[in-house]
Amino acid sequence: MAAEPGTELAEAGIALAEADSEVGEPDSEVGEADTGPSPEPPNDGGRFWPWLTLWTALALAIRLATVFGRPNRAPGGDPGYAWGVANLLVGGKGFINPLLYNFHNQHHILQTAGWPPLWTFFLTVPILFGFHTFYASRIWACIIGAVAVLVCGLAGREIAGRRVGLIAALLLAVYPNIWMNDELASSEALSPLCVALVLWTTYRFWRRPTGWNVAALGASIGLATLCRDELALLALFIVVPVVLLVRADWRRRVTLLGLAAAAAATLVLPWVGYNFSRFDKPVYISDGLGPTLASANCGVTYSGFAEGYWSYQCMKHVTYTFTPTADESVNFARTQTIGTNYIRAHESELPRVIAARIGRGLGFFRPLQQIRLDSTIETRPYHWALTGLYMYYVLLALGIGGTVVLRRRRIMVFPLWAVALDVLTVFVLSFGQTRYRVTFEVSLVLLAAVQLEWFWSKAFPYRRRVSATVPDDAADPSTRAEPLPVGV
Repeated sequence: MAAEPGTELAEAGIALAEADSEVGEPDSEVGEADTGPSPEPPNDGGRFWPWLTLWTALALAIRLATVFGRPNRAPGGDPGYAWGVANLLVGGKGFINPLLYNFHNQHHILQTAGWPPLWTFFLTVPILFGFHTFYASRIWACIIGAVAVLVCGLAGREIAGRRVGLIAALLLAVYPNIWMNDELASSEALSPLCVALVLWTTYRFWRRPTGWNVAALGASIGLATLCRDELALLALFIVVPVVLLVRADWRRRVTLLGLAAAAAATLVLPWVGYNFSRFDKPVYISDGLGPTLASANCGVTYSGFAEGYWSYQCMKHVTYTFTPTADESVNFARTQTIGTNYIRAHESELPRVIAARIGRGLGFFRPLQQIRLDSTIETRPYHWALTGLYMYYVLLALGIGGTVVLRRRRIMVFPLWAVALDVLTVFVLSFGQTRYRVTFEVSLVLLAAVQLEWFWSKAFPYRRRVSATVPDDAADPSTRAEPLPVGV
């Protein structure tokens, strides 16, 4: 039985202590494994959802204000490209290159898979309702960003209780590095939602390792893969080890892995099959690796001003080798060869360049230069980008502390840092850039929320009445009996 929370404002919607102190009974389904953590979040007491709704509304208000403050932003770059593809898709043209189709109204049809498809699919929603403008797409991106805040709150609650969930939702709502992507309507507007969904389903499965929960985890990985193809690595970094931690025989573990794989494949394989049917060369999720390698591996990105970054001039030079009417997979395969050849010819410089890429992406190598580049090339508001950088440093420090707190509570931490490993892989293979870090920043927000909750609990010790039917140690999370060695 849950005890009544206190009435102070400090405990109004923020009750991690209650979340951690609830001891539930494991699932009793036949054949379901038990990893030991309390299987259900505690009763919300009518407080969690009102506060989470408030933070979600705040997130939407912040994002809409940024769009209203700059209503005439022209579609360009990656966001403009995705918006153009979405309009043509709704018009029945399929996934085709909007630049070639709209160039002087030539209506040249060239199949494209330069980016994963999920963001384009999302952008079709307002278009289907008659809102074809880029302005409408930006507003829709703001709504998606607000939903990400809600899901992040649910993930935080699942990880460490209601208070952590609410703090995480508030942080994600106000964090400039997150909402700037929504204002731009870039594909990174969808990334926080996908990563929060993966983490939420991961911890739900960890606490209640049922077939349905592992299928939900697999489906979230599938959606994340269609959002950013590198997120497919989370299947290896998260799903496999989490399933192997389940206290069950190997047959049961293999079954759970199969369910996760089947759920992910159900979402991903139709897109892969569609790509195989329309390109001359094999294309799985996207074929953008070639241009990325070509623009990130050239003289100016290996030393000098753009070290560890990418170069438009390098990419422009490569595009001169394109055959305009050729299949995109053929042209992009040529760019991949050019980029790979440069890497092989400069292998001795690669360690230094990779270090620069990682440092630039993580904000430790020429961070102010990177902010200026973000402001100039991606048109991010400079002062807000600078605020986002400073806030990122604070979240990183808090996230390290949050990791320690979770380990002391014997709560699994490696899924949160697995997202960081995924981002590091992106930096190594491509280049360092602020917006490529956005998926890891969701993990940082959750970890920072854990540390802030710890500070809060020390500053405002909670008082609660424990029912006689609840053991004394259930009122204190630090004395609760712990299950498997899951604080990995």
